[in-house]
Formats: sequence, C-alpha cells, structure tokens
Amino acid sequence: MQRVFITGASSGIGAALARRYAESGAILGLVARRAETLRELAASLPNPARHRCYSLDVTDHASLAAAAADFIAATGGADVVIANAGISQGTLTEFSEDLPVFERIIATNLTATVATFAPFIATMKQQAAQGHACRLVGIGSVAGIRGLPGAGAYSASKAAVISYCESLRVELRDSGIRVVTIAPGYIDTPMTRINPYPMPFLLPAEKFAARAQQAIAAGVSYRVIPWQMGVVAKLMRLLPNAVFDALSARAGRKPRQLPEQAGEPPLAS
Repeated sequence: MQRVFITGASSGIGAALARRYAESGAILGLVARRAETLRELAASLPNPARHRCYSLDVTDHASLAAAAADFIAATGGADVVIANAGISQGTLTEFSEDLPVFERIIATNLTATVATFAPFIATMKQQAAQGHACRLVGIGSVAGIRGLPGAGAYSASKAAVISYCESLRVELRDSGIRVVTIAPGYIDTPMTRINPYPMPFLLPAEKFAARAQQAIAAGVSYRVIPWQMGVVAKLMRLLPNAVFDALSARAGRKPRQLPEQAGEPPLAS
C-alpha cells in the first residue's frame, strides 16, 4: 500500500492526483491552505478515514515540516512525495507593486518545493536501502522552458524548479531515491481557466493525473505532459532568440493583479 504526500491538494492537478492515488488504494497526506475544501476532498475519496489532512500554507516551513513528521509517524514513511503547490499571476517588473507578487510566487513554487522534500529524505534513504521504491516529484511547467512575457515570476519559478530537481536527482543518485520532474503543459484547472488566450493541447486534469502517475511509478527523470507540448517545448528551446522574441511578443498574457486586489493571494493550482 503506497503512502503518498501531496501539497496543493485541494484543487486542480493536486486534487486529480489525490483522486488517482486514492483509487489505487494509497494512504494520502493532503496539504492545502483551504481547510474546508481539503476536508471535502478527503471525504469524497475511497477509504476517507485513512487519509490525513493538513491545512497550512507551504511557505510556513515549520508547519510543513510538522505535517511531514506527523505523516511519517502515522504511516511509517512515505513512498511518493509530490511538491505540487503552486500559484500564478501576471507580473510586470516595471510596477513596484508587483514585487511582493514575485516574492510570493517564488516562495510558493520554488522554496516550498525544497521545504516539502527536505523532511522526507532521511526516512526515504532508509526505505530505499531496504528495497522500497521512493519518489520525490517536483511539478515544473512548460512555462519554465523559456521565459514568457507578462509571466516573469511564474516562468522563473518553474525554470528554477526544473533545475533544482535536476540537481537533487544527481545528489540522490546513489541513495535509491528517484527524483521525478513533471512539466505540465496546459491542464484544465482553475489556474488556467482565466487565461485570455488559446491553450493548445489542453488536457483534463484527470487525464494528466493518470499519465503523471505512470511516469512517477516508472521513475522517469523528466516528463512533459501532454507529450505534444514536449515537442513544442523542444522547438521553443531551439528557436533563435530573435525568432522567439518576435513570436512571444504577440502572445497572450496572463492578467496582472489590479491595485485593489493587491492583498489577495495569486491564483493557486
């Protein structure tokens, strides 16, 4: 029976992954900010009593570490840890009021990924030494392949997640722990539904979760889902800067926060 710890679990990709793993018989540790939504999700899953819910903000590293410790103590360890929590918002460097948004996106998407993995590594090393398959899973994005205009914070955070997971993968190469990077393309979630531009190869969250679960089980180092966006991502990387710049300048952009919304958190995945 797998033990799976998922951040950003209350909606979107996180909720779809939770449903997928629960249907496979896993025991889940579910982390999200919205306590009521998290409880409703847990109650809707198979065997709801076996799952543990942790209502917290992943930028609160002490609370996140406490949740990890509780999950390990309750279940005896963890087989899969998915650092999925992420937020997105249009940002422009020229506006000083966007700086706190940059900081919040980096803290949630990147630094919290590190804070999610850290409490599990020692236990996972022990498990791996006993022959257990252990996975640390970072959720990047195709938006991290090249910087997208109007999304500097989000693109930078996801590019950093991809590079961080690559570093961690090599660090843990001899430990038996597999580090898996999943880079979603356009997935139908609350975070993408506000995008005012076409989203090629848009994939339902449930189909994404099924493909991600397969990639995680296989222990692949890196996977773009859907695969068609992987082809697009490779082409984007190969484009000369002048061509990429000309094409991207005409692309749609995610809306910025309005001044009256400055105190609201960016939209979560």
